[in-house]
Amino acid sequence: MHVPDGFFNAAVSVSAGAVAAAGVAVCLRGARRELDDRTAPMAGLVAAFVFAVQMLNFPVAAGTSGHLLGGALAAILVGPYTAVLCVAVVLLVQAFFFADGGLTALGVNITLMGLVAVLVGWGVFLLITRSVRNRGVVVAASFVAALLSVPASALAFTLLFWIGGTAPIEIGTVAAAMGGVHLLIGVGEGLITAVTVSTVLAIRPDLVYGARGIVAPLVLRGADGDVIVTPGSQGAQAPVAARRPGWFLPAGIAVAALLAGVVSFYASSSPDGLEWVAEDKGFSDQATDHSLGEQPLADYGDVGGIPVGVAGVIGVGVTLAVGGGVFYAVRRRGDHGDGTGSDDSDKKVSA
Repeated sequence: MHVPDGFFNAAVSVSAGAVAAAGVAVCLRGARRELDDRTAPMAGLVAAFVFAVQMLNFPVAAGTSGHLLGGALAAILVGPYTAVLCVAVVLLVQAFFFADGGLTALGVNITLMGLVAVLVGWGVFLLITRSVRNRGVVVAASFVAALLSVPASALAFTLLFWIGGTAPIEIGTVAAAMGGVHLLIGVGEGLITAVTVSTVLAIRPDLVYGARGIVAPLVLRGADGDVIVTPGSQGAQAPVAARRPGWFLPAGIAVAALLAGVVSFYASSSPDGLEWVAEDKGFSDQATDHSLGEQPLADYGDVGGIPVGVAGVIGVGVTLAVGGGVFYAVRRRGDHGDGTGSDDSDKKVSA
């Protein structure tokens, strides 16, 4: 649902840019409560993963396609403030390197896919997990939260376009079309989010922000018979070796590169939900050419004759570098996830 240049007048574009800038500023400050030496690399990985999966358009009914927005997924994995920054980094890389999403519409895209998607997704997730606290509920809540975040963003687009779009629309008709097709896309978003969260929970539950204090702690039995407990519902602290992402980070990068470099060749070529509605309702002609549309990586390498897989791997690397730099810069210094700023946080529970 990347909004191109030309869809909005100057007033809405500037206003959305101001909202996006303010939201990102708030999230830069709030992310310090979510990021530390352990979780900052995880946030960079999440941004790269969202970039990769957004390349994988999946078919939807009536000749349309959809792709992951990623706001709910990022919020559940690394926290809501950091999630907005993840999505913003992805959108910046896409707009400036791949001419995907307009430059004048960047504020609109960050507002819709970052602020709205994260706010709705995280809010729904908290509502569901507030009363029932177990692993199955976390996965189910991830599905519902991601599903609802997509039509919420689509309806927010409709409202903005009604206020300051460059073509007249019947808001009820467009809202029904946008909400309907993006509800279907939301099912795909929910499935991707639930599978991803479930996988990380099975491997490293301590790295899932939304499951802190909900899922059972990861238990590692040492050679001496002691049981080492990572952070979980018992609130015990983990040793440094167990708390750091370790092999999980390079494995996650490899998965993101595989998705962008190989699986992207099989992505659907059908127009996405916004493109389909714009064509169907007669305002697609309002889109203008991207000012960076002639660079080699534009349209994911199509302009420069670069294979989409190569362009995708480059995008994963750029997103990881930009995101990792941002998250490393805003993290709590010297904090290893226990809030003490010290490595002396091991806690063993005798068997």
